[in-house]
Amino acid sequence: MANFEFKLPDIGEGVAEGEIVGWLVKAGDWVNEGQDIVEVMTDKATVTIGAPKPGRIAQLGGAVGDTVPVGSILVVIDLDAQASSAAPSAPAAASSAPPVPAGAPAAPSPRAAKPAADEGPVASAVGDIKSTLPGIDLAPESAPPSPKNDGNYFNERPLAAPATRKLARELGVDLRRVEPTGKSGRIERKDVERLNARVNEPAPTPNATIPGIAPLGGIKPMADEEQRVPLRGLRKRIYENMARSKRTAAHFTYVDECDVTALQELRERLQPKAKEVDVGLTFLPFIVKAVALALKKHPALNALIDDAAQEIVLRKRHDIGIAIATDAGLSVPVVRDVDRLGLLEIAREITRLAEAARAGKIGPADFGGSSFTITSLGKLGGLVATPVINYPEVGILFVPEIKKRPVVRNDQIVIGHVMLLSLSFDHRVIDGDVGAKFAKEIISLLEDPDRLLLGA
Repeated sequence: MANFEFKLPDIGEGVAEGEIVGWLVKAGDWVNEGQDIVEVMTDKATVTIGAPKPGRIAQLGGAVGDTVPVGSILVVIDLDAQASSAAPSAPAAASSAPPVPAGAPAAPSPRAAKPAADEGPVASAVGDIKSTLPGIDLAPESAPPSPKNDGNYFNERPLAAPATRKLARELGVDLRRVEPTGKSGRIERKDVERLNARVNEPAPTPNATIPGIAPLGGIKPMADEEQRVPLRGLRKRIYENMARSKRTAAHFTYVDECDVTALQELRERLQPKAKEVDVGLTFLPFIVKAVALALKKHPALNALIDDAAQEIVLRKRHDIGIAIATDAGLSVPVVRDVDRLGLLEIAREITRLAEAARAGKIGPADFGGSSFTITSLGKLGGLVATPVINYPEVGILFVPEIKKRPVVRNDQIVIGHVMLLSLSFDHRVIDGDVGAKFAKEIISLLEDPDRLLLGA
């Protein structure tokens, strides 16, 4: 039998591993060259990978939820099989599948892989969990162990042998938080065992005897009274990234009032022209443009934090992330070079990114590299929020719903269109007066929107 071992390719700059979020084939299936076989999520995007050669799937290299390093075996394809001699296929299971050949960077998870029809991106965990949401797997399958250790990362891309990685998965240890002692910063087996022993030391459980409060260390199962959804795909990325941001950045939030009555009038005047060129002109393109111009005036906010190097990285480009709600969770694609774009160009790009993100068709090139993020809930925006910074950025803007409110103009109380802008900053590098001046500049641009057209 001529088997071809297809390994996870390098699918993006700086990407060292990917999480399997959905198999589109199972062991025994015949595939044609180029046929989509698996969906893999990286730190930047979810990508669909096709078969490099025609043949029969002899083995899957991992189950949904597994993290697979670049260069490890994704699938083994039997090249001698013929499409006409198809035998009934059976679901792949790590417990019955033949072992991955020696030398593979990662071993498959002991959890069973399900057919593609039962898998997909995990739906948003916000609000009620419903079985009709796409990709929610309510089968009694145990989730992979959660990392048990707390603290800062030693390395975002840890070096470790396959056996060491397997041990870390079994113990639920996050390799990024393991202090390496091996040559060239490599994590050894003893490093994993040492951290696991430390975090599993008996801890006091002061709430264990309080009625109605679960003991530390887990939630007691309630049989048929609950449903459990594994953290996978985009929801897992959000889970990890939000916790890292709150653990690392020293958040402080600044809120100020912005009277956008003039902006509303300008938008109403421009909308007919925008419709002529098939562009939907919302308030967001104006806000994105205002943020870009304010970043040019306050470059300290157009920055990233390199905690490992203890450096502030000042960006020269103005690439702004736009938080977009999707069925799988919050996605943050990037509008590039905003300072060089006109309002209609920004509007077109936001629409393109939003449609692609919600359809699950967005590519790696549209993620990463942003130096500031804008998030909005539109009509659900409420009054005030304390947005979490998109680490390693140093600032984020939350845009609430615009409401009619009494405002004072020329000592007269009139009705105006007002929103309360909320900005969070990393107080380790952004002082309060710097953040406030940046916010005031955005407000000034939105209250005098003709400046947005002039780019000043």
